[in-house]
Amino acid sequence: MSTQFRPPNMALTTVGLSLATFMQVLDTTIANVSLPTIAGNLGVSVNQSTWVITSFAVSMAISLPLTGFLTRRFGEVKMFIWSTLLFSLASFLCGIAQSMGMLILFRAIQGAVAGPMYPVTQALLISIYPPAKRGMALALLAMVTVVAPIAGPILGGWITDNYSWPWIFFINVPIGIFASMVIGAQMKERKDVTMRPKMDYVGLITLIIGVGALQIVLDKGNDEDWFSSTFIVVTSIVAVLGIAVFLIWELTDKEPIVDLRLFRHRNFRMGTLSLVLAYAAFFAIGLLVPQWMQRNLGYTSTWAGFASAPLGILPVLLTFIVGKYSTRFDLRLVASISFLVMGTTSFLRSDFFLDIDFMHIAGVQLLQGLGVALFFMPVTTILLSDLQPHEIAAGGGLATFLRTLGASFSASLTTFMWDRRAVVHHAQLTEHITPYDPTATQALGQLGGGDPQTAAAVVNQMITQQGYQISFNEVFHVLGWIFVSLIVVVWMTRPPFTAKAGPAAGGGH
Repeated sequence: MSTQFRPPNMALTTVGLSLATFMQVLDTTIANVSLPTIAGNLGVSVNQSTWVITSFAVSMAISLPLTGFLTRRFGEVKMFIWSTLLFSLASFLCGIAQSMGMLILFRAIQGAVAGPMYPVTQALLISIYPPAKRGMALALLAMVTVVAPIAGPILGGWITDNYSWPWIFFINVPIGIFASMVIGAQMKERKDVTMRPKMDYVGLITLIIGVGALQIVLDKGNDEDWFSSTFIVVTSIVAVLGIAVFLIWELTDKEPIVDLRLFRHRNFRMGTLSLVLAYAAFFAIGLLVPQWMQRNLGYTSTWAGFASAPLGILPVLLTFIVGKYSTRFDLRLVASISFLVMGTTSFLRSDFFLDIDFMHIAGVQLLQGLGVALFFMPVTTILLSDLQPHEIAAGGGLATFLRTLGASFSASLTTFMWDRRAVVHHAQLTEHITPYDPTATQALGQLGGGDPQTAAAVVNQMITQQGYQISFNEVFHVLGWIFVSLIVVVWMTRPPFTAKAGPAAGGGH
């Protein structure tokens, strides 16, 4: 088992770990805005090009829960270095791909090696920092988690417009090589005792089938009109059966590939629930607000990005303050303030309207940033606090996997709710427009300049906008109550809330 280890240069080590994580999280969103360009360049439809996103998400979702097994087998340091180098190689291969099939394959490889990077980074930071400074390390990691997804579409769009789309992948290569060299040099004296756990083939196969199928359903369900599609129905059945067999097998196997027994720890159980639900709601906000600005307000993608960007200001400014001082308070209180702020901003959005101005939107985004700044570090510390040192990498991987899956569920569910409720409100609003209503008839005549068809088209567009606006407000009302309810959940955890790092920090038993 590895002893307490401090790298020669803590600052450089932290930079290396954080850069790799930033690169990995950035790549979850950097390709989104470049899909039309990639599709045109490789001669496929934009709909087909979405598999560039799906393949990455599916393979990362599968590899995340394997983190514990992999770190026990290879050690945390080697796992980090090889994941980072292979991520860089996969990024280079994505950049030189000459067909959509090749790009999808290389993105799948990229996602598979990306999965363990975040939880391993988390475990390494906890192991090298003393308890008094551990909060600052986790706060820095939290800032990376918040800023990278926001920066992804902005950076991806700029690179694609000014250079070419392969460079959104090529930029990873020097970053990955630098990060792996830094960690290799700084942590070469750290000794991670490894073991050769028996390969749980049944667990691995059912995990790949179940989680892979579920992620495909969540990513493609909306495009395929959900269960009206035979493909989605069949894939859903495969997902349910695969996950059911996986859960039964993992709970009864002596050496499971994913240790679900971690949920016996109260803080891990309740902390993970808080993380998953809060991040799912947060992810929904990041997805819906830019779409709403473009669909209802007529913003370009650039201006929607500018209006959304203030969300990242306070997390950047407050990261080290939160990390340094939050541990002086009950972390449940810090998390509760976070949930209260994010709930309040959701309720504020539930009163948004079609004539709202840019500064109003940006102001609410800025305020939400306060909630985000107070969210990741305390919740992560709470959920890891009652795990043993050798369980931290596995626990971090499992929590991150569930967080990622929760975000996928949230993206699909909130988009579905927004669209379907908009249709309902459209139908309700049009009930009042009939040839027998003199007010409606007069308004139609004025709008169309005497042309009934033009007037009807204008009114239909206005009603559609209003329907989506009412639906948007309803969704955010629900999101607000989700955040508020999590205040109760987080108080079900028990102090002390200090993530352990000791002799077993290297991941061995």
